[in-house]
Amino acid sequence: MKLLKKIPLLGWVLVAIVLGILLGPVMPVWLGSLFLTYNSIFSGFLGFIVPLIIFGLVAPAIAELGKGAGKWLGITALIAYTSTLCAGLLAYFVSRWLFTKSLSGGGVEEVGGGEGSGFAPYISLVGEAGDGATEIVLTPLMGVMTALVLAFMLGLGLTAFRSTVLFRGTVEFRSIVEMVIRKIIVPALPLFIFGIFLDLSAAGDAVVVVQKFLFVAVVSFVLTLVVLLVQYTIAGAMNKRNPLSALWGMRNAYFTALGTSSSAATIPVTLESAKKNGVSDTVAGFVVPLCATIHLSGSMTKITCFSIAVLLLTGGDVSFTTYLPFILMLGVMMIAAPGVPGGAIAAAAGLLTQMLGFGEVEVGLMFAAYIALDSFGTATNVTGDGALAMIMHKLTKGKLGAQPQDPEDEVVELADGTEAADHKLA
Repeated sequence: MKLLKKIPLLGWVLVAIVLGILLGPVMPVWLGSLFLTYNSIFSGFLGFIVPLIIFGLVAPAIAELGKGAGKWLGITALIAYTSTLCAGLLAYFVSRWLFTKSLSGGGVEEVGGGEGSGFAPYISLVGEAGDGATEIVLTPLMGVMTALVLAFMLGLGLTAFRSTVLFRGTVEFRSIVEMVIRKIIVPALPLFIFGIFLDLSAAGDAVVVVQKFLFVAVVSFVLTLVVLLVQYTIAGAMNKRNPLSALWGMRNAYFTALGTSSSAATIPVTLESAKKNGVSDTVAGFVVPLCATIHLSGSMTKITCFSIAVLLLTGGDVSFTTYLPFILMLGVMMIAAPGVPGGAIAAAAGLLTQMLGFGEVEVGLMFAAYIALDSFGTATNVTGDGALAMIMHKLTKGKLGAQPQDPEDEVVELADGTEAADHKLA
């Protein structure tokens, strides 16, 4: 039992994918339908909780950013958001260029539709009543965009009025949301992914999907390296330093993040590496911890690449006018993504369904693909933080005036007596 607990989430996901592919063709219909029933219930619960995740994560994130009165906080946040957006745009155009011919018309336009698998859930957890007697109504309290707008309104309101009570409430609600993600959603993912690939394998689509996603995974990894090269080219030019040398100086942070899959756990190493690149102690101490929670260019790259791939495989709309609003909103969600494996994609699930029209199977594929490359995305995030630290070092001339906020101001005592401060790991 102890050995099983030591297996990381990625290990369980890989086992789930392999078993789903192998067992799909031989699985009895009654047992396969039982697994699809689990998937239907999990998908319905995810649809219910996603608006609450968005509200619970975004509102306090905006309130915390707004608490800093110093201009450097706003400038750093703007640069981090711009970097994340640029990574998404780069991933979009490269994906359109490389994937359109290879993934379009792949014969899996109805992927996950259940046709041909023979499996059907016994119980369907849906948002509104249907004709079947096995459907259970679980309507979300609000829509995804409603939750996002409400979170912005509350977050900005807390910034303006500095309400201690409301701020404490949003932080405590965030703790509840993060606990639901950590204790319920993430542990339930491997079995959900198993059901997805079980259904795909029984329908004869699993091998095709895996083969095509391997190509997407390679492109996604290469793009994370390109993103880092661009970031360090800009940072090196501003500081008159060799960008390759500066990037190599962050190697300890990169490889540490590969092992930890956590930006927060890598902060000490990232700080040390940034200082070796000539960033002052003051600037590094301010930028690195902040960007560990708001700068997720690697995560943006992965989600963009795989979402484009899923859209092409299923015959979805990948036009720029349709996809650009998704990138803009995804950049906001990355700022508030919780620090657990798969947390960023869990936060983005609402946007995938609301803005791109993803269904249960498409979301499951996104979870599987994201988790498979989670450590590489985190490594890109933290290494990119070093580039932003170099940029801020140049802009501030190595000095910051008044600190944006007293670190003690970030600490909020929760109802159970614990303290909540930095809320995100990567």
